[in-house]
Amino acid sequence: MTDAPQASPSPAPRPAGAVPDDFHVFDTTLRDGAQREGINLTVADKLTIARHLDEYGVGFIEGGWPGANPRDTEFFQRAREEIDFRHAQLVAFGATRKAGVRVEDDPQVAALLDSGAPIITLVAKSHVGHVELALRTTPEENLAMVRDTVAHLRSQGRRVFLDCEHFFDGYALDPVYAKQVVRTAGEAGADVVVLCDTNGGMLPAQVTAVVRTVLADTGARLGIHAQDDTGCAVANTLAAVDAGATHVQCTANGYGERVGNSNLFPVVAALELKYGRRVLPEGKLAETTRISHAIAEVVNLTPSTHQPYVGVSAFAHKAGLHASAIKVDPDLYQHIDPALVGNTMRMLVSDMAGRASIELKGKELGIDLDGERELVGRVVERVKERELAGYTYEAADASFELLLREEVRGKALRYFTVESWRAIVEDRPDGTHANEATVKLWAKGERIVATAEGNGPVNALDRALRVGLERIYPQLAHMELVDYKVRILEGALGTGSITRVLVSTSDGRGEWSTVGVAENVIAASWQALDDAYAYGLLRAGVEPQA
Repeated sequence: MTDAPQASPSPAPRPAGAVPDDFHVFDTTLRDGAQREGINLTVADKLTIARHLDEYGVGFIEGGWPGANPRDTEFFQRAREEIDFRHAQLVAFGATRKAGVRVEDDPQVAALLDSGAPIITLVAKSHVGHVELALRTTPEENLAMVRDTVAHLRSQGRRVFLDCEHFFDGYALDPVYAKQVVRTAGEAGADVVVLCDTNGGMLPAQVTAVVRTVLADTGARLGIHAQDDTGCAVANTLAAVDAGATHVQCTANGYGERVGNSNLFPVVAALELKYGRRVLPEGKLAETTRISHAIAEVVNLTPSTHQPYVGVSAFAHKAGLHASAIKVDPDLYQHIDPALVGNTMRMLVSDMAGRASIELKGKELGIDLDGERELVGRVVERVKERELAGYTYEAADASFELLLREEVRGKALRYFTVESWRAIVEDRPDGTHANEATVKLWAKGERIVATAEGNGPVNALDRALRVGLERIYPQLAHMELVDYKVRILEGALGTGSITRVLVSTSDGRGEWSTVGVAENVIAASWQALDDAYAYGLLRAGVEPQA
């Protein structure tokens, strides 16, 4: 008499805050996203990103390939001990057993179990050419590798997802075999079979047709993993959802190999706001912009200003025609309320600005310009004149606010009056340079002369200004220059060109940008610094001089 087969242990329970299991948002930033050129995550980085993603409310976080490298092995160990997941489940990634090796004897399969992850994503070949050339085995053995590994992991109480690598290309070559891989995985116990556009070459109509056919022919629960080589990863992901996929694999900010992966944030926003499908816990969609930027900080990449939904320019309006319509109804030129994803509408002031742009910008800054037609007209003309001279106010909001308040007050906001300044660069015989600056100015009725050295003439001027003013305005001690950009403007020649300088300054609570323009880069820098500290004092609530 033979023993009855043992039932598979139940998978680990899902976190209490997880969304329903009928639709999966699966994030692979820590594995696939980390393959982007220029990203090199430490274990601490990966733990921080995992916390952000769990806070955002994704259902699954793929942490890496335990056993493939010490870093990923350490990550899974520390994640189990250090992170109390409230919404997400941790996923380990690995391959099916090796050809000709018993699944119980395969060390990398054992490493997947040792990771302690409740869910395993297996990558398998679904392209018969890859089976024969890359794995150097037979199509039949590849199916056995899928069947054995899925069944073994299921018998150990793990939930299994299977990534069909190169699925769409493999389907084009041999659709019968590609679908057989899907069936085999499903019959062995895989909860989801993910169709991967590994080379990123598909278009939405192709994805829709293939997913719809595979779903009908196999009955498996399908997912989608799209690379962005045609610029269609988000569209391809949504096309797969239209065709019946209920599992989407994405990365934060679209990070990934080559040009990247399907971007988590536009996919989630589209599913919630366009499809009406709840895929995040209640209230988490409004965290989209913050989480996007927080992860960008961890990977040390500047957030894309023009990224959909979360970029600082996603709801920025420049044209006067747009501003006129937005003044009546913001929805006329915005596809959603930016607050839904934690972003804000911004009005950009430039030589394209009309009255409506200035009025809306004033409202944004807390300045009521309704009924001030003459004042608004003066501001419009002044902006156009100064932008013709090389200034740019769309990138220097602080300088524009100073200009606007000057027109409202009828005089400039002055905290100090400059008598003169100078910067000296000394070339020494040993090849080093000395940079010294002197400023002469008046503040609160007192004449001040201050000198300082710096690692460049602009830095020396900045220090001299601080030396002279911090006693009178101690608020300056909290301010620091955090970015400095120089651009030679078109239309002039060589070293005699007009120069534009943009300065970003922080007080620890926020940043602001100011602009200066002159034929001399030091003079342009001084203008930007002058505005930067004037705006910082205004921001700190200091009353300007009478």
